Amino acid sequence: MSQINVTFPDGNVKAFENGVSVQEVAASISTSLAKKAVAGKFNDKMVDVRQNLVEDGAIEIITKDSAEGLEVLWQTAAFVLSEVLAAKYPDMNFGEARVDEHGFHLDTEKPEQTQVAETEFDDLAADMQKIIKADEKIELDHVSENEALQLVGNDPYQKELVSELAVDGQVAIYRQGDFVQLAYAPVLGSTGKAKIFKLLSVAGAYWKGASSNPMLQRIYGTAFYKQKELDAELERRKEAHERDHRVIGNQLDLFFVDPKVGAGLPYWMPNGATIRRTLERYIIDKELAAGYQHVITPILANVDLYKQSGHWDHYREDMFPPMDMGDGEFLELRPMNCPSHIQVYNHHKRSYRELPLRIAELGMMHRYEKSGALTGLSRVREMTLNDGHTFVAPDQIEDEFKKILDLMIDVYNDFDIHDYRFRLSYRDPENKEKYFDDDEMWDKSQQMLKSAMDDMGLDYFEAEGEAAFYGPKLDVQTKTALGGEETLSTIQLDFLLPERFDLKYAGADGEDHRPVMIHRGVISTMERFTAYLTEMYKGAFPTWLAPHQVSVIPVKNELHLERAKELQKRLLAHHIRVDIDDRNEKMGYKIRQAQVNKIPYTLVIGDQEVADHTVTVRKYGQQETETISFDEFVTELNHDIETYSRKN
Repeated sequence: MSQINVTFPDGNVKAFENGVSVQEVAASISTSLAKKAVAGKFNDKMVDVRQNLVEDGAIEIITKDSAEGLEVLWQTAAFVLSEVLAAKYPDMNFGEARVDEHGFHLDTEKPEQTQVAETEFDDLAADMQKIIKADEKIELDHVSENEALQLVGNDPYQKELVSELAVDGQVAIYRQGDFVQLAYAPVLGSTGKAKIFKLLSVAGAYWKGASSNPMLQRIYGTAFYKQKELDAELERRKEAHERDHRVIGNQLDLFFVDPKVGAGLPYWMPNGATIRRTLERYIIDKELAAGYQHVITPILANVDLYKQSGHWDHYREDMFPPMDMGDGEFLELRPMNCPSHIQVYNHHKRSYRELPLRIAELGMMHRYEKSGALTGLSRVREMTLNDGHTFVAPDQIEDEFKKILDLMIDVYNDFDIHDYRFRLSYRDPENKEKYFDDDEMWDKSQQMLKSAMDDMGLDYFEAEGEAAFYGPKLDVQTKTALGGEETLSTIQLDFLLPERFDLKYAGADGEDHRPVMIHRGVISTMERFTAYLTEMYKGAFPTWLAPHQVSVIPVKNELHLERAKELQKRLLAHHIRVDIDDRNEKMGYKIRQAQVNKIPYTLVIGDQEVADHTVTVRKYGQQETETISFDEFVTELNHDIETYSRKN
């Protein structure tokens, strides 16, 4: 084939000589585009601008002012770091250099398990700058698979990558002087553009993210084309660190994860357990008031239940292996609660008079997550979902959908959550294999969701490929305090499971009818929602949710402790979470500690307060104090709790 056809984003198709480079394709459009080009995307795969194209395909030219263009810069900075480390530690082994939404990371392994320390970062950065200042050219080359294996030497991880990257016996590599690296992602044509960078931190990471593989050291860094962009990113990271629920969780003693027990299995300490228990009581009360019936169902079920539901076919990779009970029975740790709630529905004959039938549960589930994907409370292997399923007649779908959405919005107001948007998540029409095969059902249910949102006058965006395997859904996407986005709540329409489990209700006509199932989760899992709130509030939980609501500090224990204990007893009678700080420390220190622990109210009890039956109150984050009667304080405190500490 002497020519290939290249399709551009606007749909135009142009013929080029076989072997044309991405750079030359860009130049055919304009000289300025060719100068700005840092990579290409050919048939949805990122490729080097020097890459020769040898088949028909769709192309997009990547420039430095795009998100993908920034990734090319990050890969270049990682390349330079690899070169410096290889020169400094000749026996070092290298994993992959990858990027995320904020920078790059490079996995390494030093002999005898000695690691690169963050104290070495300044020296490493200085050596990197020498290479960058020299603006050394980075050459793209292709070698045979055998030659590539010789180039990587005894490095076991690079050997594995060679076999993964080989195409028709050829492997792409980058050369810069005597340094050679496998070309698993595009880099810039020379080192000079990577001068604005920062090495950030080190951590452990399993090779390929599997805990059965060796633990490597991961070096994190970032880079930008402009200094002001790097400065903004470092400021964002500083704020993110201060809000990180793992950091705050340690400071406030909320939870911990013990590697002796297992990754992704958090222990809730008394402070964290108090927050969680308050959340559970809150949402149960909300749901009971909204007409839900709460149930408790087993966390184990026969694997046949999940085969019938379809989870075994569509969700197996996220499920733990079944447990062989030795008598032909195989039990599965449940990954979802919906089959359990279907059993509750099916336990009795149902009438149209019972619909909508709303079932809810704080249901514990287990997911087979790789160790490398686990993060504090945000990503765990054991979780408790605020789950609910409503069984409705078809003509009740839209009304019930609106009621669920109203409940969600009401809950968000209580938590002062306002930064969210709605996503209608549809099936991917180009990749139907992972979804239940019923085009009519999908078209009907997707249109129902869209119509309900339109009727309510709510803004939303649509996303193909984000649906559940059994139906479309509305996802409430919230901005996290760390700058990302995650699904906080969801409403899912399901025509499939009622069919698979042969669900019925007796209609007014005396005939059997098929209900529709609506899956919904209002505040996600207890783990993820606690992590989200910890970061949103920066550990300063509103009074109703704070693990310690009041700290009482006697000025002198011998004179004022008895009064402090009396006030504590009275506050406990009002169901206030209160502690006395009677340590043998200076009062100023104890007041500062109350602020460090982010306790909403601090009461100081001295001679005047004992004599006047008053309390001196200091609110968290404020310097001013107020001396009021104890009854006034209780009234103010109860109002704060009852209104969920709303700002308005």
